[in-house]
Amino acid sequence: MPVLNDEVPDEGDFDAGRRRGEFDDITPEDFIRGSAGGNPPGWLDAARVGQVRRQVPMVYVEVVPVHTDEFGRIAEIGTLLRVSDDGSVERTLVAGRVLYHESLREAIARNVAKDLGPLALPTLPPNLQPFTVAEFFPTPGLSEFYDARQHAVALCYVVPIAGDCQPQDEALDVEWVDVNGPRLATMLDQMTGGHGRIVQRALAWTE
Repeated sequence: MPVLNDEVPDEGDFDAGRRRGEFDDITPEDFIRGSAGGNPPGWLDAARVGQVRRQVPMVYVEVVPVHTDEFGRIAEIGTLLRVSDDGSVERTLVAGRVLYHESLREAIARNVAKDLGPLALPTLPPNLQPFTVAEFFPTPGLSEFYDARQHAVALCYVVPIAGDCQPQDEALDVEWVDVNGPRLATMLDQMTGGHGRIVQRALAWTE
């Protein structure tokens, strides 16, 4: 596998035969979006991502989308309905990996647009300190957070949404629930893997 830094290889290195200057024309945007000729050198395809997920913890951002009232208080929480890997419908939050050479703010904005559409108009947090860190393990019982696919460390943010949301990518629907209404408890119970606890921590953090 080619390396992503341009060090001078020693004889016998697995990348010793790599052409010098291979990364000279690569920009940060190429690593985030891919290049016209395909993915840039060192980019992981789906099979390799699956392999890495089984061996290395992944860094994620987890977003709690909210509508706020005129005083800036949380009025509604947004959740996604999507089809899980086993074919069932699950309720979850906006979430996604932090890509190579991508800042946390870029990761938040990209994943919001990926799930809620380009007109969601998120207000990105001025401070990148997450309100909590959720450690997802592929083994049930090791943590209150569970993800059968991988070991993931998720930085969690509350993000106000001002625009129009339309489900994108794998999302089937976007639903908003009044935080003071009777449906909140039902929504939390429907969230698997510990995502409901993230919402509870978000509400406690913003009180």
